[in-house]
Amino acid sequence: LRLVAVLKAILEGEKAAVLKRDHHLPLSFHRRQEELKFSLGLQRLQHRVREIQALRDGPAGEGPGRDGSLLGNPTAGAAPQELPTLILEAMKELEMAKQQVLKRIQIWKRQQQLAGNGALFEENLALLQKRCENLVDVYFQLHQQVMAASAELGAELLPRLLERFNEVLSSLVKR
Repeated sequence: LRLVAVLKAILEGEKAAVLKRDHHLPLSFHRRQEELKFSLGLQRLQHRVREIQALRDGPAGEGPGRDGSLLGNPTAGAAPQELPTLILEAMKELEMAKQQVLKRIQIWKRQQQLAGNGALFEENLALLQKRCENLVDVYFQLHQQVMAASAELGAELLPRLLERFNEVLSSLVKR
């Protein structure tokens, strides 16, 4: 027991020396920053889905609203965007959000492995689950908008989009 106590004291001293030398921000700060980055990306994606819905719904009922002036959508004042371009941008943002979730899952798995060797493991799985659920919710909203706009997307773009949707969902489920 004395040997263990001496080794523990030595390791704690080395840990303190490393932390003193490397004046890094605490890990909780990095986690919070990552969480804010993900929530911002998710909000941007939800905004894109609302833009797509407004673009799909608005022009049918309002003739002059085609330029975005009477739609009340976020693209008003900017150059009008075509539906396929908007959907492709939303798809790209969905894939970036998926990468963030998969990165977080990989970090969680690694921390779990290190916990088997005695490292501290305080990761809360509820936050990771909430992140996945929010992403899948936006995924289904975007998928619904794409399927509703399938006539406007054309025969060559729709299959590519559906393939990208399948890849996003399958990678989330598999990991």
